[in-house]
Amino acid sequence: MRNIILYDVAEIRDNLLPITYTRPVAEIRLGINTIREKWERAFPGRYSYKVSADYLSKKFPMTEADTLDDYYIASHVCPTENLVQAISTLPQGTAIAIDGEVIARHGKETTNTVELTDKPIALRTLPDIFLLNGDALEQDFQAITATHTSQPLSKTVTVIGDPSRVFLEEGAWIEAAVLNVEHGPVYIGRNAEVMEGTLVRGPLALCHDSHINMGTKIYGATTIGPWSKVGGELSNVVMIGYSNKAHDGFLGNAVIGEWCNLGADCVASNLKNDYTEIKLWNYPAHRFLRTGLQFCGLIMADHSKAGINTMFNTATVVGVGCNIHGSGFPRNFVASFSEGSAAGFSDVAMSKFFDIARRAMARRHVELTQTDIDIFEAIREIAETYK
Repeated sequence: MRNIILYDVAEIRDNLLPITYTRPVAEIRLGINTIREKWERAFPGRYSYKVSADYLSKKFPMTEADTLDDYYIASHVCPTENLVQAISTLPQGTAIAIDGEVIARHGKETTNTVELTDKPIALRTLPDIFLLNGDALEQDFQAITATHTSQPLSKTVTVIGDPSRVFLEEGAWIEAAVLNVEHGPVYIGRNAEVMEGTLVRGPLALCHDSHINMGTKIYGATTIGPWSKVGGELSNVVMIGYSNKAHDGFLGNAVIGEWCNLGADCVASNLKNDYTEIKLWNYPAHRFLRTGLQFCGLIMADHSKAGINTMFNTATVVGVGCNIHGSGFPRNFVASFSEGSAAGFSDVAMSKFFDIARRAMARRHVELTQTDIDIFEAIREIAETYK
């Protein structure tokens, strides 16, 4: 069996903070699957990680079987047919580069590099997660439908476009919804539920054990990760998993991590009133940088919460373990483990954070382990430099 190591490129991992505070880049969900899951499907083998943040190495360890024969693949790059073929036939000691950037190698040390003409989907910045989600979703959909058969669709569901562009996994439930697949497919995962009155314009991925509440309006390209619940209005949102936005309120061009909750009528702007270019907080630069974008909404890392009627300015970045509430717009960057509102923020007590995290995770039968606690303690120390 091949031994495959997905390695983080430190510069790219840092540009994807705060989402990568708690996970390797390959664990980001893009389209239907995480990047790791895409590689596992396209290039079978035994997978592990080489993280650039030491505090993540215990939870996401690296397994080197034979340093001469292991395959190393950059974790921010998604597989393509050409890329997989090139890696599978790569001689030992040889690397693959695309546009001069090495993205894979056979063996820990290489003496030769071959240039590949290919354009794989690759994450480099936070907005890439929602900007590239549609293309990734289409690729995942094609891969799944090539080897699996959809469950039958209820006659109460209205499909605008080709019905074969809707795929239901076993146990999926959908009734009295309208699905427009003329702009992209709709994937409904195992034991997921789409309640009556839902309006969807694809592409959409609703992953396993997730729910869309009654009367929800969703525009693509949107991914709702596993064990999540959504309602209200969403447009081009990537929710990695285990998070809720269950009530009315708008969320667009956004990335939401795991174990997050957005309260009723929470609204996040994705467009400035003057239509000017958006600036987004960048962790390596310690400042806001130009994005070249007109649309960018909320970026929220794991275990952060927003109370009812919370309002977020365009392109707000919220770190890990934050609790935001109250009237007015909070600042556009909220450092990890901060609690408060537009009136000001204070530090979140770690004992309080761990109590809340345990209760939230227990609802999905997931345990907060000592390894998790150690990771959050490490993030807390890093976060102090941004306050």
